[in-house]
Amino acid sequence: MFKQLLCYFGLALLLLGAFPLQAMAETHTERVKILLNEVDDLWRGQSSYAVTTMHVKTEHYERTMKMEGWSKGKEKTLFRIMQPLREKGTSTLKSDNHIYTYLPKTDRTIKLTSGMMMGSWMGSHLTNDDLVKEARLEEDYTAEISFEGIRDGQDIIEFTLFPKPDAAVVWGKLALIILAESHIPVVEYYYDEDMVLARTIRFSDIQLLGGRERPAVLTVVPADKPSEYTQFIYEQLSLNIQLKDSLFSLSSLKKR
Repeated sequence: MFKQLLCYFGLALLLLGAFPLQAMAETHTERVKILLNEVDDLWRGQSSYAVTTMHVKTEHYERTMKMEGWSKGKEKTLFRIMQPLREKGTSTLKSDNHIYTYLPKTDRTIKLTSGMMMGSWMGSHLTNDDLVKEARLEEDYTAEISFEGIRDGQDIIEFTLFPKPDAAVVWGKLALIILAESHIPVVEYYYDEDMVLARTIRFSDIQLLGGRERPAVLTVVPADKPSEYTQFIYEQLSLNIQLKDSLFSLSSLKKR
């Protein structure tokens, strides 16, 4: 009888010990989800309007253009060039998994084919495929906190993310570093399917944009061409605004 009581007592201790561990795991998973969604929603929200300057530097040329853009969810995006004058009105529309480009000089609308998806978007270090496969970190990746603490004088949280089996993403792994207190991203590393670093995005120049502090400058650097970059500078940002679906149409693509 005494042995039986000991057995029951031991089983009870195991069960009681399992509940805190399970609660800790659930709390950790929920925390990771909240943090990643917060990063995702920094520039996006349910809808957005932004004015940005894009500066591209390559081995062969440099170019700067100012553009305005609208987005609604993950499926609808419209960009329109404002400057320079010779390219004013050139527009890109993403609707679901399709991308269209409008060229005002020839009054032509081009639907991008699958063979054109890996081509450069407006001469930058982003591809047309990047626009189509815009991902949400929490939805498309399995993430873990791989480091938390002081590094290089900053209190940070580092995430390591691997794509979920059914996610429509091209990356083999991501590494994201954010500031521990403000949750503002510092740098994001993109690895290809062979786990080789493909590109880096650095976030800088924290300003008040869209009602809260966020990085105003995003710099994309390809790993195989470290002297080149594409830099996006946010001049204006409004989130969660009313946008009609008709804005993201072929007829709207041509409007000045």
